[in-house]
Amino acid sequence: MSKIKLKKGDTVKVISGESRGQQGKIVTIDVQKSRAIVEGVNLVSKSEKPSAKNTNGGIVKKEAPIHISNLMFVEGGKTVRIGKKLDEKSGKLTRISRKTKEAVK
Repeated sequence: MSKIKLKKGDTVKVISGESRGQQGKIVTIDVQKSRAIVEGVNLVSKSEKPSAKNTNGGIVKKEAPIHISNLMFVEGGKTVRIGKKLDEKSGKLTRISRKTKEAVK
């Protein structure tokens, strides 16, 4: 299990798999399984029973988890790798873009 450098709310691009090339924001991350659910990406059809929320039931499209290794951070429309660097002023670890060497939100 490796360190996960992506966070909830990051814009990412899928770099491999069936949803390759699609972009979206991370909704949730499962740290134990190293998987993330990305908004509008990796949609699967699930059949739902009728409930109070959905009175008809039927087939519903839902996002399925994607492995973290298949996602890449997007900065300025391009994919970049992310690293961590110790900030001298505050003494805290900050995420940086490996390409521009600048801090990432």
